Amino acid sequence: MKVLSVASCIEIFLLLILISPQFVTSQDVFPDGTTIPDWFKQVEETDISKLGKQYVITDFDVKMDSTLVQTEKIQGVIDQAGTSGGGVIVIPKGVFLSGALFFKQNTHLYLEKGGVLKGSDDISDFPVVMTRIEGQSGKYFPALVNADGLDGFTVSGKGTINGNGLRYWKAFWLRREWNPDCTNKDEMRPRLLYVSNSKNIQISNIHLKDSPFWTTHFYKCENVKLLNLKITSPSKPVKAPSTDAVDIDVCTNFLIKNCYMSVNDDAVALKGGKGPFAHEDPNNGENRNILIEDNTYGFCHSALTCGSESLHNYNVLFRRSTVEDASRVFWLKMRPDTNQNYEYIAIEDISGSARNMIYIKPWTQFFDLKGEKDIRASKAQDITMKNLELTCDKVFNIQESNQYELSNFTFENISVNSSDGAIENTNFIKDLTFKKVDISSK
Repeated sequence: MKVLSVASCIEIFLLLILISPQFVTSQDVFPDGTTIPDWFKQVEETDISKLGKQYVITDFDVKMDSTLVQTEKIQGVIDQAGTSGGGVIVIPKGVFLSGALFFKQNTHLYLEKGGVLKGSDDISDFPVVMTRIEGQSGKYFPALVNADGLDGFTVSGKGTINGNGLRYWKAFWLRREWNPDCTNKDEMRPRLLYVSNSKNIQISNIHLKDSPFWTTHFYKCENVKLLNLKITSPSKPVKAPSTDAVDIDVCTNFLIKNCYMSVNDDAVALKGGKGPFAHEDPNNGENRNILIEDNTYGFCHSALTCGSESLHNYNVLFRRSTVEDASRVFWLKMRPDTNQNYEYIAIEDISGSARNMIYIKPWTQFFDLKGEKDIRASKAQDITMKNLELTCDKVFNIQESNQYELSNFTFENISVNSSDGAIENTNFIKDLTFKKVDISSK
């Protein structure tokens, strides 16, 4: 019989301690159980001193004049930086009016404190281009700030990008009054920031406000970080229609952290395509590995939304946030004309107030089966909501439908003060789990 040395016995004892459950450190994981990569934890601020020459636009004959549209001159600065190896386009203190701007590889945007890049309210300053909008690729208007096919693009600073949307909003509501069936795109409106086919993107610290249409839109992007942003648009006296704070459209590895969002539509919306043949279109696709954490939500239609133009959302973690005046905390828009799959989505550690905690219903606005007789079936599965402390009008605003299947939903450690005061509209969910769910009437 072999006798172990004292040193060997100590090593075995220490190993047993380390592997015992109380000493195992839980890993930070996505809803499917995979470890969240360290990339999501690296949130250093953009250091423009490392990004090349700084091009202060007023050094290049751009006037400090808030009434003069200077698109060509500002674009000229961007182009010069691009052909000279790159650099940082600096918006100094003051208000500078522009139409659509297009950034080049190795160029960046920095807004000094008090510096405002303001969008023109004349749509003719935004040329019709091939772009992506509302789950489809085609001709439409670009954003005020555009970046396509770039690696490492950044927007940073302490200033503001102002969409100057009031005139567009008024025109939209006037058109809707004249034609109640007009769609979002029927009234010509630019977005504020559009980044496509790009990777390693960081947008940080600035204020994005008053967009005519969607505020930020990211399409086919990889490794995107939105940090310490303030994104706003008003609900009164004139509602700012369809001014989503962040639209994530066919993206992988996306972080939204320490942001404030208050807009007259969805705060964070996951897009990806729409229509009965959307899965066959290579322009469409899934969103995967989305981490949304440590944010505050003011007025919005929903803090987190899947849809309305969405195919497949996988591994979405929405956590450690406060909702202050949201219509919904979590909204699944289920289109009858699109095969949708929403899976491995977790809503965790949320507090505040909202009209609805979770909202799932068939989408009825502006869908098109394109001559197909049958609806396209959808599903949502492996959905978890836990550690929520809320005040709501209605907790489970969920409608049963033959259009979709809901399965493997877990509601855990939830405390809601609600005028509805009941758990209902959930019996048809397959594999439904309730753990420590307390709903009390106001």
